[in-house]
Amino acid sequence: MPINVRLLAVAATTSLVLYGTVYSVAYSTYLDTSNPLITALPHHLHETHYFASKHNPLNVYFIKKLWLWTSSAFLFHFLTSPAPARSLRRVIQYALATSLWLAFTAWFFGPPVLDRLIASTGGECVLHLPSGAAVSVPHDYCHTKSTVSLATHPRLFPAAILLPDGEWTGTPRLRKGHDVSGHIFLLTLAVLFLVDQLRWSFASLPGARAWPSSHSAAVAYTSVVVAASLFSIYTTSVYFHTPLEKFTGYVLGLASFALTQLPYA
Repeated sequence: MPINVRLLAVAATTSLVLYGTVYSVAYSTYLDTSNPLITALPHHLHETHYFASKHNPLNVYFIKKLWLWTSSAFLFHFLTSPAPARSLRRVIQYALATSLWLAFTAWFFGPPVLDRLIASTGGECVLHLPSGAAVSVPHDYCHTKSTVSLATHPRLFPAAILLPDGEWTGTPRLRKGHDVSGHIFLLTLAVLFLVDQLRWSFASLPGARAWPSSHSAAVAYTSVVVAASLFSIYTTSVYFHTPLEKFTGYVLGLASFALTQLPYA
């Protein structure tokens, strides 16, 4: 593996985001996920483009559970590495990457960073109704990811709103504002972090023939996760988010990876 493998990984992610974004603009393939009028609807290309559907297996089982795949790859690779390569530095890097994932997407002394960015740039907490209408509700309902219904929160619904028979429930989402692509952020961070971990395998041993079978399997598994993440960067860049949202997601992913390089840098 070449010494500048991290630069190659940066080049690969940059190229995929750039190509996918240019393609999405040239052929109008992207969905503006921050637009409350269309984001709850199926992608306009979902019937003809397999990966334009939010329900495709790559999105449901891989991208939405990305840090689980990333963590399993790291642990498998780390635990099967030779003793000299099982360094504290790698553990700290994983802890930093995981902390950044949590801070940006789950919790940061309250709402996660990405939610705060949307709210600070004019975002609204919107509840999408089955009719296609959108009702604005207080931001707290989005920050807590509360499930609401006419029965539990009658004051949120205008009197003229018609809801389906039976008890309908919905979860408000932040819309409008600048909706940074969380998928591009996480995919970029995952690719760069895992490629950086693979360096240890090639630096610690003279060649693949010297690896124990368990570590060879770990390298193969990690490589598959990296390859799937790269492909996911491409599909996300082609079909979802505006160009600026993808760009800021990529920059945040790159900056987060840079932070994981601080220990013993």
